[in-house]
Amino acid sequence: MAIKFGVIGSGSWATALVKIITDNGNKVNWWVRNDASASYIKKRSHNPHYLTSAVLKTKHLKIETDLKKVVAAANVLIIAVPSAYTTGVLSELEPGDLKNKKVLSAVKGILPKENILLNEYLTKEFNIPLQNYFAVLGPCHAEEVAAEKLSYLTFSGADIEMTKKIAAYFTSPAINTVVNDDILGVQYAAVLKNIYALGAGIAHGLDYGDNFQSVYIANCADEMAAFLRTFGAQHIVVGEHEANLVTGGKSANYAASVYLGDLLVTCYSLYSRNRTFGNMIGKGYSVKAAQLELNMVAEGYNAAKCIYNINKKIKAEMPIAENIYNILWDKLTPAKGFEAIEKVLI
Repeated sequence: MAIKFGVIGSGSWATALVKIITDNGNKVNWWVRNDASASYIKKRSHNPHYLTSAVLKTKHLKIETDLKKVVAAANVLIIAVPSAYTTGVLSELEPGDLKNKKVLSAVKGILPKENILLNEYLTKEFNIPLQNYFAVLGPCHAEEVAAEKLSYLTFSGADIEMTKKIAAYFTSPAINTVVNDDILGVQYAAVLKNIYALGAGIAHGLDYGDNFQSVYIANCADEMAAFLRTFGAQHIVVGEHEANLVTGGKSANYAASVYLGDLLVTCYSLYSRNRTFGNMIGKGYSVKAAQLELNMVAEGYNAAKCIYNINKKIKAEMPIAENIYNILWDKLTPAKGFEAIEKVLI
């Protein structure tokens, strides 16, 4: 099957993914929200709002503001809309519009109103089986993709052969691709790392140093691994590998890029919007003021509440994530929250 991509979303990550695919000479049907943005991209080969320095190969792009046209023209749909807005965008579609479509999720969060992952929502609303669902994850900041700095993307799906086929469209001298089948584990890891990165930003805003940050992140990694294990994520133990039937090399474990690597870069990188958002909270900004100042979605904010609610049933020990939730959603001061976090670090 020749893949015909449709991309839904026009933010930084969507723009980066469009650039990767079209730089490889592949055509993309791209949904953007308004006519002004569509016209600007067509004329100037740049997104006017995100990754504005990235040059896009418009000869490979068919840009639409009609979502149904993009969906109808594609057999693999990349959904790259912030989790808080995903269901609102998809509500424009009828259940039959996604029939027999493959969906590649570039959503790095839980859908906050439904408190579920995107694959669960698509099964419920559009009857899409997990076999037709895939996820693309980092560690991969959109800004570095736009600058063509070497980056790694992990593609995950239950259908390994199709996952490899999709990944091949993204492989380039600047992009290395990795394939695994841990479709639930990688998504929850992406959600959790945003929460912990937001906490790392709060710690920086409170003037904690690098020594504390290293201990904090190590403990976040441990807390994340314990949570993932409850969802059946495999190869959690660092240093233990099995033969990888996909690549012929060793299997990924928790030290792999999509788990620990993504956590590290999101906590440390100055490109990280979650870290930036948290830094403002640590310096005394209100949540509302930080949101206005950032002018982009920090997925960790809603994710903190979603994971808090999910964990009421799971009952994993998550004192770090719980204190970050309390700071963001329950009026706990950042200083008091991190005093509590200090006491649980080992």
